[in-house]
Amino acid sequence: WGCGIRKFPQNTLSLGLQASCSTKFCFHINTMSDPLTVSGPTGVFFSMMGASAAVVFCCFGSAYGTAKAAVGLSAMGILKPEMVMRNLVAVIMAGILGIYGLIIALMIASQGLEKQILLWKGFTNLGAGLSVGLCGLAAGLSIGIVGDAGVRAVGHQPRLFVSMVLILIFGEALALYGMIIAIIMATK
Repeated sequence: WGCGIRKFPQNTLSLGLQASCSTKFCFHINTMSDPLTVSGPTGVFFSMMGASAAVVFCCFGSAYGTAKAAVGLSAMGILKPEMVMRNLVAVIMAGILGIYGLIIALMIASQGLEKQILLWKGFTNLGAGLSVGLCGLAAGLSIGIVGDAGVRAVGHQPRLFVSMVLILIFGEALALYGMIIAIIMATK
């Protein structure tokens, strides 16, 4: 292995590593600017990945929660069809999760219409999208499982309705926490 540091014009350093098989790896580091303050299409890429992650993960959570809660609702509706409309709350709460991702994705995508975005802003937008997306996915899993079991339990004992709704609200709060952090990150 050979290693050398050479000084180049315009305040750049070049670190060259050469292996014995004549493969050369070269890294150029600009000492004049911080890499995170560089603008370009890379920042736009990370911003759009954040917008995509927000929508995709929130919709995965919403779809799972809706499907799982609807299975429990259908099973309960066979025995007590008069309680179906009252117990739709779990399905509705799961469906709302996709809207959280859509709101953050629109906030991020409206910034990404520019051709140049600072790299740190692209990373921040990616973090915002992952924040709301993964929290929405976790909330969807929670709402689906609680909704399925809760709706079936309310079919047998109607007094459990209020406690089921409270548990669903705590599951929905997970997505709200992610959305709050995403709004803070996307507006910085």
